[in-house]
Amino acid sequence: MDAFARGLETAARLLEDSPLKGLTARRYASFAEGDGLRFAQGAATLDELAALAARHEHLPLISGKQELIENIVNQFL
Repeated sequence: MDAFARGLETAARLLEDSPLKGLTARRYASFAEGDGLRFAQGAATLDELAALAARHEHLPLISGKQELIENIVNQFL
């Protein structure tokens, strides 16, 4: 039981006192509007997703900052 309580307290501190929430919001910003939102809501068909992928074949690579997020989480553990 103490381990669960400690985990809950750590998770709360992580969400309240770290930049994790902002990093996550920026990482998934494309799912907040337009085609990304339709996909997230399950409203886009596979044919629509295929057409979308074909139209955006050469998108720039943007870092998801995975290592930074992992380091932040590890600091709070």
